[in-house]
Amino acid sequence: MIVIRCFVQGGGDVGERFPLRGNGDIYLTEGGSETEIMYKFGYELPHFAMFKLLDDPAAVGEMRGMFSRYFDTVAESGCAALAGGLDYRASPDWAALMGYSEQGLEEIQSRCIEFIRDVGRPYEGQINDIKYAGIIGPRGDAYSLNQTISADEAEDYHSVQLGTLKKLCVDMAWAATFNNVPEAVGVSRAAAKIGVPICVSFTLTSDHRLRSGPTLREAIETVDALAGELKPDCYGINCSHPLEFEPALEPGDWFLRVRNLRPNAAMMDKISLCKLGHLENGDPVELGQQMGALARRYPHIDMWGGCCGTWETHLAEIARNVSSAKKGDRGLESL
Repeated sequence: MIVIRCFVQGGGDVGERFPLRGNGDIYLTEGGSETEIMYKFGYELPHFAMFKLLDDPAAVGEMRGMFSRYFDTVAESGCAALAGGLDYRASPDWAALMGYSEQGLEEIQSRCIEFIRDVGRPYEGQINDIKYAGIIGPRGDAYSLNQTISADEAEDYHSVQLGTLKKLCVDMAWAATFNNVPEAVGVSRAAAKIGVPICVSFTLTSDHRLRSGPTLREAIETVDALAGELKPDCYGINCSHPLEFEPALEPGDWFLRVRNLRPNAAMMDKISLCKLGHLENGDPVELGQQMGALARRYPHIDMWGGCCGTWETHLAEIARNVSSAKKGDRGLESL
């Protein structure tokens, strides 16, 4: 029987509230679960909602296999696990489109978190630390501007999902593929008030900016300034290939706030990827080497993983290269 322990929130600096800081571990996340289940296993995701598959026994079996292979990769790598997966669309507007009531949304969120915990339980003796994250997507389309949402509206909207995640005792929330400042401010305020540590992860375009216009630096500095004491615990970048986001990594104290990188597999812009109709897995070896090089340049980053087009093959390469970088081994760059 697993005992779920909620972290006590409140007080102290932001970094002190975040449960992953300070133990020296490299945390490996899952890869692009939605693209994998869609294109490798042929399942449709209404409104990109993976949690709908929990009502399909055959799909549940495939998802269990996917996440088991992820945990196998973490165990083999010697990294710690930061596991999430099915609840990216588990927020009021998206759930309403699929016919979920308020109570139904809370129930499906609970099933999402329990699913990933259930898959992870057998690995508790094999992985030195397993943390579980709730995944929060933007209210609108991640690839659209979404400029109409205000910080106050975002705080109110995302507090619904965050409130349930608090009840479920997740270790953190990961706000993924956010692309504008007001929504990032709002979700950060909501998480801080509810008491759930949060990493806000931006996605960048081929112009190395958020789709709403600001650079990564401008977005992070502005969110921190506007959210004040309710700012995010840290930031990340996801759903972008290194060729899209690496030019945005300007030196400075602001970048110490970025602790999470989850790249796409392929060197293609996101709109083109969506129109392919198949999985584009890029070059896993090259991607791993790129992540290892970034780990050497930015040793403070401790959460690594993948996004669209990635699965355990990519994660194994990323973990191998990042672990080597943390140990100061430069030999992998020439492999």
